[in-house]
Amino acid sequence: MTSRHRRCATLAGVSGRGRRDRRGRGLRGRLVPPAVLVSGRQVFVPLSRTRSERFDDLVRDAISDLEQRWATELEGVEFAVEDVPPPGSGWDEGVVADETAGGPVPLGRLLPSVHDAPPRVVVYRRPLEARASDRGDLGELVHEVVVDQVAQLLGLDPDVIDPPTG
Repeated sequence: MTSRHRRCATLAGVSGRGRRDRRGRGLRGRLVPPAVLVSGRQVFVPLSRTRSERFDDLVRDAISDLEQRWATELEGVEFAVEDVPPPGSGWDEGVVADETAGGPVPLGRLLPSVHDAPPRVVVYRRPLEARASDRGDLGELVHEVVVDQVAQLLGLDPDVIDPPTG
């Protein structure tokens, strides 16, 4: 046995019983418990959140920032996330589009109130993710699209809806 093999065997033995799989490559079992007790209730713990779940969180953050200031104006407004814009959706009023890709690509859309249906702000996940360089950039893009849609809904300038800081 070479010294390299002996050293690997020693390190695997030092790590403790039950910590490594049989070949010494990694941990045994789950790193996260399947469920935890919270206030006497069993809550299941996901191993990781999907991209769409993380994107939904970014949209919720953008909405909660605006609702602090515009709660009464946004009451009853529905916010939605869709993966991609529906095919054949025209380029009518209410669309926030990125035109740097050789043609307009919708990033979000405002659907005004029709009959009894409340107004709806839709944010398109995949086009926004394609334009973001990282998670921070994606958060800023989502915030900007939500602000633009809310500004259009309320008939105000986006700088009034979310004043620039600095």
